[in-house]
Amino acid sequence: FAVGDAVRCRVLHPASHTRLPRYVRGRRGVVIADHGAHVFPDSHALGAGEQPQRLYTVQFDAAELWGPDTTADAICVDCFEPYLDAA
Repeated sequence: FAVGDAVRCRVLHPASHTRLPRYVRGRRGVVIADHGAHVFPDSHALGAGEQPQRLYTVQFDAAELWGPDTTADAICVDCFEPYLDAA
């Protein structure tokens, strides 16, 4: 992905560790930063090695996450590439 790309977080329900917050699963956002490859905590927590994955900051409109009555504007979440699909 590149800065400016629209993405959608995957709907995951792993039985083990994940860093993908439930409140962004299935939601659309926009990549605002690419932080390069980092240790993928989901695999590392299972003893499966570091398996580096690209890490992105994704910005979500607050209304996308919490509905039209929210007083927030946006929220940013760092998401690993395996958590994302093109939107």
